[in-house]
Amino acid sequence: MAEFLEIVMIVSFGVSWPMNVIKSYKARTTKGKSLAFMLLILFGYVAGITSKFVNESYMADIGHKWYVLFFYILNFIMVSADLCLYIRNYRLDKRRAAETEENT
Repeated sequence: MAEFLEIVMIVSFGVSWPMNVIKSYKARTTKGKSLAFMLLILFGYVAGITSKFVNESYMADIGHKWYVLFFYILNFIMVSADLCLYIRNYRLDKRRAAETEENT
């Protein structure tokens, strides 16, 4: 039951991240985003992935439980993509600010 609930949590987060990535891509700004939040989430996923690799019972049965690790990694990739978009959007924000300053 604990594994099922863990999967539900990971899948719930996993459904949310693609929507967030799309929103970041379209918004082209960092407004409303938190770099610290994304870094903490990434750190949490690294901890979760690492916990799977150091758990001997999980690794012994990874052939049947691979999907849990898969979703952790997938979510990590999604948050990493959002972080890359944050960096892009930060640069766009700086460019817009410089152009606005030039025009005034």
